Amino acid sequence: MTKSALQIARASYAPKMPSELRGNIKIVEGGATESLSDQEEIKKLFPNTYGLPIIKFVKDEGEVGISEPLNMGVILSGGQAPGGHNVIAGIFDGIKKLNKDSKLYGFLLGPAGLVNHNYIELTSEIIDEYRNTGGFDIIGSGRDKLETKEQFDKGLEILKKIDIKTLVIIGGDDSNTNAAVLAEYYKSINAGVQVIGCPKTIDGDLKNDYIETSFGFDTACKVYSELIGNIQRDCNSARKYWHFIKVMGRSASHIALECALQTHPNICIVSEEVEANESSLDDIVEYIAGVIANRAEQGLNFGSVIIPEGLIEFIPAIKNLISELNDFLAHNQEEFDLVRRSAKREYIISKLSPANSEIYASLPDTVARQLTLDRDPHGNVQVSQIETEKLLAEMVSKKLKQWAEEGKYVGKFASITHFFGYEGRCAAPSNYDTDYCYALGYTAAMLAAAGKTGYISSVRNTTAKAEDWVAGGVPTTMMLNLERRHGEMKPVIQKALVELEGEPFLYFKSKRDKWALETDYVYPGPIQYFGPAEVCDQPSKTLQLEQTGKVEE
Repeated sequence: MTKSALQIARASYAPKMPSELRGNIKIVEGGATESLSDQEEIKKLFPNTYGLPIIKFVKDEGEVGISEPLNMGVILSGGQAPGGHNVIAGIFDGIKKLNKDSKLYGFLLGPAGLVNHNYIELTSEIIDEYRNTGGFDIIGSGRDKLETKEQFDKGLEILKKIDIKTLVIIGGDDSNTNAAVLAEYYKSINAGVQVIGCPKTIDGDLKNDYIETSFGFDTACKVYSELIGNIQRDCNSARKYWHFIKVMGRSASHIALECALQTHPNICIVSEEVEANESSLDDIVEYIAGVIANRAEQGLNFGSVIIPEGLIEFIPAIKNLISELNDFLAHNQEEFDLVRRSAKREYIISKLSPANSEIYASLPDTVARQLTLDRDPHGNVQVSQIETEKLLAEMVSKKLKQWAEEGKYVGKFASITHFFGYEGRCAAPSNYDTDYCYALGYTAAMLAAAGKTGYISSVRNTTAKAEDWVAGGVPTTMMLNLERRHGEMKPVIQKALVELEGEPFLYFKSKRDKWALETDYVYPGPIQYFGPAEVCDQPSKTLQLEQTGKVEE
């Protein structure tokens, strides 16, 4: 592998970690827990792993080690996120410190690797090539779901064959839900295999009081914010374009909000606020056009708009449409696939309720078609395929032309659209994600050594110095509720959306009117890996506001 100068330099970086993990530890258990909601139903579905206590690690006397080797397996599941390699490195170093003869196996290309018995042993030579690097290419990832007894049993065959005691599934909310189901099944049949999850998603929507953030969020936001800052500097230089920038985050606006906090755009749409206000698509267009018109009165015919990837699903009328579409296609996909492409639009219109049929018919052909594209394995609309940024730019342009004819707008409008997605998923992790991920992996190894199953690795207090972080585990069932998927009620980890009464949004709300009229752009620049702590080691603005109520300016 040819390495850049940065890769070579980063290879020598030693991740910072909680002081408790540096020596021998003991476990402190809290009281019994319960699921987020639907307690009785969830308890019936998870009788063997429901109600487990929250776990905290504390320092203990004595030497670190276990008498028998601990073999573990690891799966990277779902979309990539910066820092995954360091989770694996943390697991590896953790089990080797416990017993030098312990082994770590990686299942290739996601959950399918477990079912198909496709794996490699991860040796020190392999691990050392990937420390502190971005991507999931050490073993690859995949979006296959672990959800059937046949899959579980097939996976158990290889786990038994190579004597794996604990399987770690690194993934988002859906992947960790599958991990919870797998842990319950193996526990119910006394398989002798533990299952531990690890919180991954750049979207930032896998979090609660005990999972402060999902790894990759920090890095992705810093990468996108660099790019947005670059665009805004160009925007302020040319002074003739409005940039409509869509950023990843299909079910929550955490990335859009964090990038706004870092870069001070003229407009940032927050999907959760759109839903709470029951805003229509036209309401959003009117708001954007209004800001553009106000800036034009000052001679400022340029600006920036940040749009969350999943916005269209939060517009109440379109959300209802998508829900009906999901249910219909879940039961009629084969029939729909047989319809000629030219007739698909009219076919859908004829099958929907009158209200949703009318909304669907009003959408541009491209958006209407994108709403009916194949769902992902979890039954979700592939919102990244919906060009919301182009839709809004076109609708705003039409609105401004209308206003110009009415004498309400006197400016010049030209738009450029962007979508920042893959640019951030495999970036070299920030110092925060480098440290956080390593600690998550090491914590998973300690949970395995303690014989725990049905847990997600947890590292908290992460706005403090790394040595003061608190490591432990959270029962996955504690995070579950019932939601409709593929037309049926299923147990899933509830996505954490932007809280409209939370400190990050309230801070943004207090500043957005100023940012709308003024050109107060911030240019964060590239992620810094070396240098003073105030440049290199700052956590996200979101995390600062959530944990301390203030933000470092």
